[in-house]
Amino acid sequence: MKTSVLVVGSGVAGTSAALFLAWHGVPVTLVEKHPGSSPHPRAVGFTARTGELLRAVGLEGELPPSRVTKGFGIRRVRCASLVGERFEETFWSPPAEVSDVEYSPSKGVALAQDRMEPMLRDKARELGADIRMSTRMLEFSQDDDGVTAIVQGDGEPYEIRADYLIAADGHRSPVREALGITRSGRGYMHTSRSVLFRAPLEEYLKDGVGQFVVDGVGFLTTYGDGRWVLMLEDREYDEPELRQKIFQAIGRDDLEVEIITTGRWTITAAVADEFSRGRIFLAGDSAHTLPPSRGGFGANVGIEDVYNLAWKLAAVLNGESRPSLLDTYDAERRPVALLCHQQIFARNDGHNRDGEPEDAPLIDNNAMHYGVLYRSDAVLGAGPELPPAQVPELWNGQPGTRAPHVWIEPGRSTVDLFGRGWVLVADHPQWEEAAARAGVRYERIEQLDVFGLSEKGASLVRPDGHVAWRSVDLPDDPAAALEAAFSSASAGTR
Repeated sequence: MKTSVLVVGSGVAGTSAALFLAWHGVPVTLVEKHPGSSPHPRAVGFTARTGELLRAVGLEGELPPSRVTKGFGIRRVRCASLVGERFEETFWSPPAEVSDVEYSPSKGVALAQDRMEPMLRDKARELGADIRMSTRMLEFSQDDDGVTAIVQGDGEPYEIRADYLIAADGHRSPVREALGITRSGRGYMHTSRSVLFRAPLEEYLKDGVGQFVVDGVGFLTTYGDGRWVLMLEDREYDEPELRQKIFQAIGRDDLEVEIITTGRWTITAAVADEFSRGRIFLAGDSAHTLPPSRGGFGANVGIEDVYNLAWKLAAVLNGESRPSLLDTYDAERRPVALLCHQQIFARNDGHNRDGEPEDAPLIDNNAMHYGVLYRSDAVLGAGPELPPAQVPELWNGQPGTRAPHVWIEPGRSTVDLFGRGWVLVADHPQWEEAAARAGVRYERIEQLDVFGLSEKGASLVRPDGHVAWRSVDLPDDPAAALEAAFSSASAGTR
């Protein structure tokens, strides 16, 4: 069989890749060796930026309402037990000054990964993605024209021929290993055991604390849906021992506790030294293993990887852009992963027990979520002198950054203007004429100051919502200036 893009792995990154590609109208097939999601919830707490991406594809409104209190997943305390004395609160980063700037039309998504993934799969199928669970890729090869994979489900092995392959096959990534792509970073740190259980403990979440470092026991946190996980030292435990540890962590033993499953987790930190090789791209954990952190750098970064890649693959496959555009995936996303790796170890987030803290300035979480800078041939005007991330109001529409959020009308944000195709944001008839000549959609808005523009300026925004180019004022020949910028940025060439 033939497909445009073959995705290997249906974790949150792989499933998101299938979803975003299908949304762009790209024929996509996903194969996953397991019959469904992992029984472990894994990630919980998706950022508002992820909420924006789900909003774009029409999924945000279908998510269940969060049942957790404000601060869930962010606030952490050291304590004698869940019900016992609480000591100091540990912060992800020093408390920031309160800002009245609203950064996003979306909210964070307090949903466990094992609940999120089926929703992503269902939406991807609805949009036309061919998702094949219980199907393992046995081998693959690539040539100048595409990728050939041998896969097997319940029956005999068969061949899939694709133009491109996305390897979202986990931190051990057989695809990455077969390609010989090396990784850099802290590497192995430690191994932990976990026990996932259900217990009626909601009353202990009322003050907004969702993470508990329990002295002499381990790390206890909630998924906000009645399920909790207790992380323990790495050794074998029988069920009576696990129950004893759970009751010790809670601080009482008169509750009904249901043990759901147990796990063993190897914590590593590594970033692939290449995010692509030929027609094959790495995404999610195969590209970067970022230890669990209150910055939400694991699953969220993987989702943003494939959002960046999906529109570029769509543009190349549709003949709208040159294949050189695909080189900008590594140029843009790998520095983000390296920055996240740095920021995890620059903070006191529980991982520095395995080594010295990173000697690097702390970057505000809002900057990491909304203000990372892309430098590539698909961006004009993002030089090496600029910082890797800042809060949006400091960027003020800088090319290479996510286009800023401001309400255009009730319920409609500037963020909602982007996602499908290139957009020129301006408020002048000459720019409207220029957009028509260049073949990009024109969106008239009055709040040009948040884009760093004069009343006669314009910003060219990519399908992923990042600014590719801007003209602060009206040039002598707006049409020629826009055509030159669009031709360069959309091709990923200078």
